[in-house]
Amino acid sequence: MRTIRLIIVLLLLWGMPAKAQTIGGTLPPWQEGYLDIHHLSTGRGDCAYAVFPDGTSLLIDAGDTSDTHPRTVSERNTPRMPNADKSVSEWIVGYIQQFAPKKEKPELDYALITHYHDDHFGELDALRPRANDGDYALTGIMGVGHGIPIKTLIDRGYEYPLNLKDPEVQKRFGGDKFGMIPTLKELWKFTDYHAKNGLEHETLIAGSDTQIAMRYRPEAFPEFSVRNIAVNGQIWTGEGEKTYALFKSGDYPGENPLSSCIKISYGAFDYFTGGDIGGIDGLGQTDFNSVESHIAPVVGPVDVATLNHHGNRDSQNPFYVRSLRPRIWVQQLWSSDHPGEEVLRRILSTQTYPGPRDVFSTAMLTPNKLVIGGKLDRYKSQQGHILIRVVPGGSQYWVYILNDRNPKREITKIFGPYGSR
Repeated sequence: MRTIRLIIVLLLLWGMPAKAQTIGGTLPPWQEGYLDIHHLSTGRGDCAYAVFPDGTSLLIDAGDTSDTHPRTVSERNTPRMPNADKSVSEWIVGYIQQFAPKKEKPELDYALITHYHDDHFGELDALRPRANDGDYALTGIMGVGHGIPIKTLIDRGYEYPLNLKDPEVQKRFGGDKFGMIPTLKELWKFTDYHAKNGLEHETLIAGSDTQIAMRYRPEAFPEFSVRNIAVNGQIWTGEGEKTYALFKSGDYPGENPLSSCIKISYGAFDYFTGGDIGGIDGLGQTDFNSVESHIAPVVGPVDVATLNHHGNRDSQNPFYVRSLRPRIWVQQLWSSDHPGEEVLRRILSTQTYPGPRDVFSTAMLTPNKLVIGGKLDRYKSQQGHILIRVVPGGSQYWVYILNDRNPKREITKIFGPYGSR
């Protein structure tokens, strides 16, 4: 009886921080046992910041598209958030400093770059300042790592399916002096310089559930894990750490299909994020040889999923949507291409999968509203940072929307509790 009373008290305490908050208040600090997954609204690409139950931290991407492109500063794209007073990487650093579990000395245990597109790891241009030490451009992940120490930087590597350091391979990417290869060279400068200070640089290992692991008290939370589902078209089979390859050496399907995909699990709670993988072919049909189709059976049902490729029309094929059938969809939006109207039909339809589902977006552009219209009313929120907060043990979670228009980042909306599956 005493044990039962203790369990009831703990359950009530776990629910109190979320319920006690009001709109306009500040977010309750992370506490040990909670899993926090923040989706930052920067206006320049994807960025997510997770704090594991023991305080281990993980940054997923640090998109930073260039303000020198006419499209970037047009109505087709979102504005830099909360404003242009600081660079994107400086705003990301400030966000982490505000919500890090160890504010006296914030650091990132892991930083994962899903793939080498500017809206995921940064973009070089003539306006970027350079680090005095290391002489690398302060954009994207390099800018973040300049402001906050990164212990382990993980990416998709550079040798497969093409060796991106090969000069002949680099010629295939054209002569854009501010394109992917020049930005990658800045990343290599960054990693080489900070390796002297202890930075470890690793390639994501498909199938592994130990590469991204809790570093402080893993024994206290045995029900927590991060599984690497896919990278470079190398797909986990669902058995041990076995994988198989969709692409062979020398093939280059583009960056998006090479994206790193991970699944975070905490008790009954599951979360999936897949970078820019897609699943719809050029004629608008389900592509059963796409990365989405291959990973869907091994990912299985989840509670929360980010929209692949920001919700672009080449993503979220029906087989994938039906396999994952999340209760919560999170969209990291920066362009009027996001979402595709047909993507909304697939993820909202109860013919695809039954039951309720809620959709949240970091932003929504006027062109989307004009073209798509009423379907966008199904979104629970269309502006702000999106925090998924999972209670100790993983049985429930809440969704907080934080103001992205000022650095205070106060709460604007609260949803939940949602029961994990």
